[in-house]
Amino acid sequence: MSGPVFVQVHALDPISESGILAQLRECPDIRVADAGTGQDAKPSVALAVIDLVDDDSTGWLRSLHQRDGLPLVLVVGQLDSRALISVVESGVRAVTRRCEATPLRLAQLLHSAAANRGELPPDLLGQLLDQVGQLNRSLLGPRGLGLNGLTDRENAVLRLVADGLSTREIASQLAYSERTIKTVIQDLTTRLYLRNRAHAVAYAVRNGWI
Repeated sequence: MSGPVFVQVHALDPISESGILAQLRECPDIRVADAGTGQDAKPSVALAVIDLVDDDSTGWLRSLHQRDGLPLVLVVGQLDSRALISVVESGVRAVTRRCEATPLRLAQLLHSAAANRGELPPDLLGQLLDQVGQLNRSLLGPRGLGLNGLTDRENAVLRLVADGLSTREIASQLAYSERTIKTVIQDLTTRLYLRNRAHAVAYAVRNGWI
């Protein structure tokens, strides 16, 4: 870990806040932003503490994230897979259960979130992946869409463009007209605000689509 991380601490009750602050005082590379002054005290991550995930708590998390634009680390009393997606959508980057929130674990999660990395308990990560797979199978698959929001045809065209094929070669390989291939590429570049074919390929590679 390199350099201290400055963190804002938020809790819905003062007892939880005091407990977390006591834990953080044992982390030599973590600084509570409100405890310092000056430019160096500007926080790079926020830590939030809740007991349960419900509509009120997710709304509170979302407002914290939107207000300051900071990635959130969540310490939660109870969390199951059904609530996990709501938590992630609220701006939470890393999660730990309260019973696992040791000073070392908190420091690890805060450093990860500050570096734009996400972390979940292993059991919840597996459940989240299962939910994403189920979403793909039940909602996106029947509509011919993938998790990246592209159709099978758009994905195929992008891959062949990345392989260096011309419009005519792509049309021949996929058994479409050249006009159709040109339309697919134009729709992709327009919808994703891309400049040209090369930009589309670079964008797809950067996002792990191809």
